[in-house]
Amino acid sequence: MTYETHPLEPFLPSNGRVLFLGSFPPPRARWCMDFFYPNWINDFWRIMGVVFFCDANWFIMQREKRFDKQKIIEFCGSKGLAFFDTARKVCRKQDNASDDHLEIVEPTDVEALLRQMPDCHDVVTTGGKASEELFRQLSLASDTSFALPKIGENVMLRVFGRELRWWRMPSSSRAYPLKMEKKAAYYARLFAV
Repeated sequence: MTYETHPLEPFLPSNGRVLFLGSFPPPRARWCMDFFYPNWINDFWRIMGVVFFCDANWFIMQREKRFDKQKIIEFCGSKGLAFFDTARKVCRKQDNASDDHLEIVEPTDVEALLRQMPDCHDVVTTGGKASEELFRQLSLASDTSFALPKIGENVMLRVFGRELRWWRMPSSSRAYPLKMEKKAAYYARLFAV
């Protein structure tokens, strides 16, 4: 078991209107870039390529097994997409990226992230552990009870002094048993609103 502090700073563009929250990055040895969803076999950037450009390879460096970080950052900045994770510090019980083997030791203060994003009214969780932690935080902050949204759906809440729509998306990990194209169809719903 190892304890890890989040290796990245939140990516919060000034025009941020959608905040994506995963659980925690995989071990650095599995990274192909220094940005969110850095694991080559995680399909998040392929999903974004399909949703926005009808091309799963849009963010891939030609003839290399890595994503084009600069292209991703420019894209996210232009669309107002912000990124961080629901854990600042974890205990990794096995040397892999599985949420099943992560224990959140220090959760991210999601309210503090949102204070830096006055135009953000959509928060997206991209997996089970992230959804569980956000549900915990939102439940404490909301004066009304609500259920965990089903995968691909959302719930509207009044929390942290604003109207907030929380989307629960399927994990972009290939370990999650759903074809990438079907995952992309779920993610496309969020941008169709």
